Amino acid sequence: MTISPAQFPQFINAISQTINQHADSVTELDQAIGDGDHVFNLQRGIEALQNVSSEIALLEWPAAWQKIGMTVMAAIGGASGSLYATLFISLYKNTQGKPANLQTFADALQIAIEAVKQRGKADVGEKTMLDVWVPVAQALQQDATANKNLTEILDHVCRVADAGVDATRDMLATKGRASFLGERSKGHIDAGAKTAQLIIGAIAAEIKSTD
Repeated sequence: MTISPAQFPQFINAISQTINQHADSVTELDQAIGDGDHVFNLQRGIEALQNVSSEIALLEWPAAWQKIGMTVMAAIGGASGSLYATLFISLYKNTQGKPANLQTFADALQIAIEAVKQRGKADVGEKTMLDVWVPVAQALQQDATANKNLTEILDHVCRVADAGVDATRDMLATKGRASFLGERSKGHIDAGAKTAQLIIGAIAAEIKSTD
C-alpha cells in the first residue's frame, strides 16, 4: 500500500479526534508536572493543519512535510511547536528527490528525530516525547529494512509507542518545568510522550482502516 499526501486530511482528522477525546486526561498529566497547556497548544496546531489540509493533499511528499512544518511552527506554542516543526522540516529536507515509499520515510524519520534531539537538547530517558518517538523511529526503520508487511509494522510501532509512554512514569524529568520537581516528577506519565503515542496510534489505525 502506498500512502500519499492525499490521505493526510484523514490522518489530521483522526489525530484531532483522539487528542480531543483524551484532552482532559492528558491535561491532568500535564498539570501534575508541567505547564498544563500542552493539549491546548497541540489542538491549536491541529486546527491550523485542518484549515490547510486540502492544500496539503495536493502536494508531493516533500512539499507536504514543509507545509505541515511551517504551519505547526506558526500555530503551536511552547516547546512542542518548535520540536514538531523541526521534525517536519527535517522530513521535508530528507525526502526531496527520493522515492515516496516506506523505506524513504523511515530513513528520513530517523534523521528528523536526531534533529529534534539537537533542538530540544534531550534524548531517551529524560521524560519527554522522545521516549516515544526515538524507539518508534528505530522500530519503523528496522521493520521497513526487513521488508515486513504494513499491518505487522503498524502493530509493532504501536506496541513500541505504548511501551515508551509507560516507561516515562518512573523517569526523572530533566527538561522543562517538570525538571524543577526533581524526584517528585517520578510516578507521572509525560504528557508529551502520551500525545505522541496517541498521534502514532491514530495514524496507524487510519492506515489500517483504509488498507
